[in-house]
Amino acid sequence: MGIPVRLEAFEGPLDLLLHLIDKNKINIYDIPIVEITDQYLEYVNAMDKQDLNVVSEFLVMAATLLDIKSRMLLPKQVDENGEEEDPRAELVAQLLEYKMYKYMSYELKDRQLDGQKALYKPATVPPQVAQYEQPVDLEELLGDLTLVRLKSVFDMVMKKQEDKLDPIRSKFGKIEKEEVNLPQKMQFVVNYVFDKKECSFWELLLGQPSKMQIIVTFLAVLELMKISKISIVQEEIFDDIFITANEESGRELPENIE
Repeated sequence: MGIPVRLEAFEGPLDLLLHLIDKNKINIYDIPIVEITDQYLEYVNAMDKQDLNVVSEFLVMAATLLDIKSRMLLPKQVDENGEEEDPRAELVAQLLEYKMYKYMSYELKDRQLDGQKALYKPATVPPQVAQYEQPVDLEELLGDLTLVRLKSVFDMVMKKQEDKLDPIRSKFGKIEKEEVNLPQKMQFVVNYVFDKKECSFWELLLGQPSKMQIIVTFLAVLELMKISKISIVQEEIFDDIFITANEESGRELPENIE
């Protein structure tokens, strides 16, 4: 793996070519190859010839430019699709790729410099303060939203669930009993709301597969409101009820939830 060598202000032949293109305000897709080749050779002739490893790279590019220059003097060649081939196309692709990586390196360098300004300080909050939980005022938390309104939404969802039942298959017995765990459902609701930031109470209940799941989900919402994991908002009477995540409280449930 070679050691990168900086030659004046240029790091390789492609860097020199980009400099000439920017200096002459040339469209990179329509390079005047004669003009650029002449200017490029002037730079190469003025270079220090002591480091042959560096000079050889620039000479290879000079030979490439002369080859493109000579091919442009010849009649145009046609590809399989009947379109004229541009001898500069491969060089343009190399320049565009080099330019992309060059600017990506600038971005990474800026991020490195910004990262050096970031300092980490471990938490020094006393355990007594960290364990403190602010008392919850349910009346203030609910505001104008009442449990009656929540129950009405719950009843509507239950009615929709009953309407989905097949009148014949619904009378079949079940082999396995469905078990629903309230703490697990609370964690599901917390993760669901935290991922979405805000969701509809109606949408949350309709997403449950069975009547028992709906009931436990409803209970989970009430419990989560009680421990300030979520908040319930209703802007106008009869509007949809929205559940928002209290991100400061985090996703983890208290250990005493059973």
